[in-house]
Amino acid sequence: MSAPANQVTGRTKVSTDRLRRLQALGIFCGFAAGAWLGGAEAPIKLVNPAISPITVSLIMVLGVFLARWSVPALIHGTQHVRNDVSQAPHLIVWAVLAGCMWAVANTLTIYAIRDVGLSIAFPLWNSNSLLGIFWGFLLFNELHYAGWKRWLGVIGGAICMFGGATLLAIASAHEAAPGKATLGILAALGAGILWGTMYIPYRKAYLTGMNPLSFITFFTVGEVLTMTLLAIGYRGATPLWHELESARAVLFWLMLGGFVWVIGDLFQQYATKYVGISRGIPLSNTNQLWGLLWGILVFHELRNGGRIVHTQVASGSVLMALGALAISLSSATENEHSSWQDAAHREGERYGVEQDYVSAGMEGRAHTDTKHRKTALDWLLIAGTTTVFVILGSFAKLPTVDVSSGWAIVLALTMLTLLLACGASLWRTTKFR
Repeated sequence: MSAPANQVTGRTKVSTDRLRRLQALGIFCGFAAGAWLGGAEAPIKLVNPAISPITVSLIMVLGVFLARWSVPALIHGTQHVRNDVSQAPHLIVWAVLAGCMWAVANTLTIYAIRDVGLSIAFPLWNSNSLLGIFWGFLLFNELHYAGWKRWLGVIGGAICMFGGATLLAIASAHEAAPGKATLGILAALGAGILWGTMYIPYRKAYLTGMNPLSFITFFTVGEVLTMTLLAIGYRGATPLWHELESARAVLFWLMLGGFVWVIGDLFQQYATKYVGISRGIPLSNTNQLWGLLWGILVFHELRNGGRIVHTQVASGSVLMALGALAISLSSATENEHSSWQDAAHREGERYGVEQDYVSAGMEGRAHTDTKHRKTALDWLLIAGTTTVFVILGSFAKLPTVDVSSGWAIVLALTMLTLLLACGASLWRTTKFR
C-alpha cells in the first residue's frame, strides 16, 4: 500500500532510528506489563471466599489509589503532573471515565476468578485485544498504510486468540463448580469489553502528548469514586465497614495486589503510547501465561482435572499466546506511524493543544527543559504510602491455603528482574516521558 497522500504539514518527522528504539521499548514494556498484571491477581487467592468480591475490589482499588499517586511523585514529582494538566486539561475527564470503567471491570474479574479460576479467567477477559485492534483502527489511524503482511499478522493473531479463548471457555466447564461456569465466563468477557473500551482514553491521552505518569493520577479518581459507590450501594455502609474490619488480616495482601497492578498497568500505558493499542494490548495480554503459571504452579489449580482438561487449557493458552505474538511482531512502518501523527495532529487541533507538546509526547522527549525538584507534597505521598503498607503488613496473616512457596519466590524474582530491566530502558530512552 502506498504512502498516505494527505500529509499534515509543519509537523516533526520522527527519525527512523528513534522510531525503532521507541517501538522496541514499547514491546519490552508490553511484556513487562504482562508479568506484573498477571502477578497482581495472585493475592486474591489468599482471601477468604466469604469476603464479598465487591469488598475485595474496593480494597484493591485503595491500594491502586496509593500507588497511582506515590509512583509518579517518586519518579517525576507532582509538579510534572500539574504541567501536563495545564497543556491538556480536557484529558482529566477522559482519565476519570477510564478509571470508572476499570473499577467495574476489576470487580467482574473477582467474580470470574472465584468461579472459573485464574488459569481460565485470564484468557477470557483478554478478549479486550480484539476491541483494542478495532478501536485503534477506527479512531486513531492504527494499521493505516501498514501493508498486507502486517494486516495478516494482526487478523491472524486475533483469530488465534479467539480460538484459544474458546478452548479455555470449554475447559472452564470442567473446572468450575456446578452452575458457576457460565457466570464466571460472562464476568470475564464483560471485563474484557470494559477494558477494551477503556483504551480509547489511553490512546487519546498519549497521542495528545500527556505523560502516562500524569494520566494515571486522575485515572484513579474515577476508580475510587466508582468502587466506593458500588460497594456502599451493594453492601450498605454499615455492613461494608464490618466486613472491612473482619478482613483486617488480608488487607495488606489485597492492597499489595492493587499496587502490583499499577506497576503492570504503567508498563501497559507506555506500551500503548509507543506501539499503539492494537499492538500494545495483545503484548500486555501475555499476562494470561503468567496467570496460568501462578494458578497452576503456585495455587495448584487444575490438579484434579483430567488429561482432556489439561490439554484444552494448554492448547488454548498456547494458541492465544501465538496470536498475541503474531500481532506484536507486526510492527508499525514509517508510513503507518505517519498516519498516527495525523491522528495526533487532529487531536491537538480539536482541543487546542500546542503542537510542539503533542510532537514531544510522540517522540518520548521533554516538552521543555525545566527540571522539577521533589516538593513536600511528593515526599508526603511517598512516606504516607510506605507507612500504610508497613502498618497493614504488621498485622497481615497468611490464610491456610495450599501454596507452593518455592514457585511463588521464583515468579516474584522474575517479575522484579523485568521491573528493573524495563524501568532502566524507559529511563535511558525517554526519562519516563
